[in-house]
Amino acid sequence: MFRSLLQSNRPHFPSVAKPDFRRRSTSRSSRPSFRRRLKYFYWRLVRMQGTSEAIARGFACGVFAGMFPLFGLQTIIGVLLAVPFRGNKILALTGTWISNPLTYVPIYTFNFHVGQWLLNKHDLMKINFYSWGQIKGLGAEIGLILLVGSLAVGLVSAVFSYFLGLRVINRFRAAYYLQRRRRD
Repeated sequence: MFRSLLQSNRPHFPSVAKPDFRRRSTSRSSRPSFRRRLKYFYWRLVRMQGTSEAIARGFACGVFAGMFPLFGLQTIIGVLLAVPFRGNKILALTGTWISNPLTYVPIYTFNFHVGQWLLNKHDLMKINFYSWGQIKGLGAEIGLILLVGSLAVGLVSAVFSYFLGLRVINRFRAAYYLQRRRRD
């Protein structure tokens, strides 16, 4: 008796639609276009909090860190550099993307040649690359040349990216505010 009474007074919840686990079509029309993605990043940059200088400083810190051959540590170094320079940490993180698997070899080759030129170490081309002992003996010297070249190229790239970023951000923001004024 009690069981039938409890069952009849039980609240009736509406049926919940079961989730659809079928794969959705990943056709070209369902993905956002390149132009739409570019607009998205444009609006994110325009609406980013902080001064234009702080945003550009963060990007410059990321570019500087991206020039060093410290795979995996570049993003950490970029964000840590953005803290004392009071730069934007998000753009410091994205600035390190200048070095990626497609650009590693050209960037570090260029850095190595700049380091050779700065330290006047042109005698490394005479080593026998088939001799492991000779390469192992020159490892510290090659590392020092690459580090000096990365430091020099990183400083120049950071200064250039700061001024370029500052100009781009100010232009985007000016165009955004002008467009808002016209709408109002």
